[in-house]
Amino acid sequence: MATKSVLVLKVGGALLQCEMGMARLMAAAAEMLAAGQQVILVHGGGCLVDEQLTANGKETVKLDGLRVTPEDQIPIIVGALAGTSNKILQAAAAKAGIVSVGMSLGDGNVVTAKIKDERLGLVGEVEPKDATYLNFILSQGWMPICSSIAISSQGEMLNVNADQAATALAKLVNGTLVLLSDVSGVLDGKGQLIHSLNKSEIEHLVAQGVIEKGMKVKVEAALEVAQWMGKPVQVASWRDAEQLKTLVKGGSVGTQIQP
Repeated sequence: MATKSVLVLKVGGALLQCEMGMARLMAAAAEMLAAGQQVILVHGGGCLVDEQLTANGKETVKLDGLRVTPEDQIPIIVGALAGTSNKILQAAAAKAGIVSVGMSLGDGNVVTAKIKDERLGLVGEVEPKDATYLNFILSQGWMPICSSIAISSQGEMLNVNADQAATALAKLVNGTLVLLSDVSGVLDGKGQLIHSLNKSEIEHLVAQGVIEKGMKVKVEAALEVAQWMGKPVQVASWRDAEQLKTLVKGGSVGTQIQP
């Protein structure tokens, strides 16, 4: 087993529409794995979900940055996330020479899941449960690629926000969490990168409306993990795979969310 903390990388749906971005990210991940760094990749797939919903004549509604998931949309959302999105990333991993295991939050008892808020429909809230399955995959030198679809004890298929899914897995393996999106980190009102944020600074920027919607969900998930683990969480960009290499060497990238 590697002595270094497991790196939990969360990637957004926009990555799936950028072949160059995926190739660069997987090349960086392959390098890390070769150096003995264990990596878990957690993904959303918002763009693919939207495409599939539109193709099926369904509407996308969001509430506070979270996708509302009516019952008639869940088969489409599950197919887009646990199916297409997951396999696109596995294919990119294979191309980079990585042995991966495609999985969802419903596998191996890794989390417990329940409905988050009735107003959101089949949107799940997850808590870390059992690391046995993930630890086995990691011990083989393989990379888990996990979609944000969970299953409740009542057998409901639930759509989980991918930042929150990555949060649960980072807690589970006591890993280092990096939330990667297509922006370089948290930006201030003038579009400049903020290098470090703590709880009160985040609350201030949320009150001002500088941090909102999807970034608000992301930053709050990052803060939760930072506080839980007593170490910073990074919010950075997959567009710059060099940022990842800096990270592997222990450097800081993007915005550091402080505990």
